[in-house]
Amino acid sequence: MKLDVSAPPTLDVRVQRVGMERYEEVQELNRVVFGDDRVIFRLDRKDLTFLLAYAGDKAVGYKVGYGETGATFYSAKGGVLPEYRRRGVAKVLLDALMDEARAMGYRRFAYDTFPNKHPGMTVMGLREGFRVTAAGYNAAYRDYRIRFEKKL
Repeated sequence: MKLDVSAPPTLDVRVQRVGMERYEEVQELNRVVFGDDRVIFRLDRKDLTFLLAYAGDKAVGYKVGYGETGATFYSAKGGVLPEYRRRGVAKVLLDALMDEARAMGYRRFAYDTFPNKHPGMTVMGLREGFRVTAAGYNAAYRDYRIRFEKKL
């Protein structure tokens, strides 16, 4: 018997930038993906950006980012519903958020990930040409944290 280890087919995904008036939709996705109501610690960040990914009419993923410094845009959090993972949604969201950051004049794009909790983000970062710029143990999350950065 041969195991099928191929990834499911990619989806036709549409990404939409949304404002705070749609925060509850982002929060609901976050609740399903991470089991947590808090999307990010602070909502008063410079250039705070929310993206929603849709497969048809269904919101299947999100990405949140903001201006970390004058030159660096930080992808703070994102997630994809479990049944839509490994189908290209996270990459579409990442590319869309990098496009948004570039359009706002940022020159670098960064994100942190916890490889033991979310190995897919580590693999995607390396595959997409990001460089590891920092790593260390995070006691609050009880995991190692890796920072990835890329020039826009």
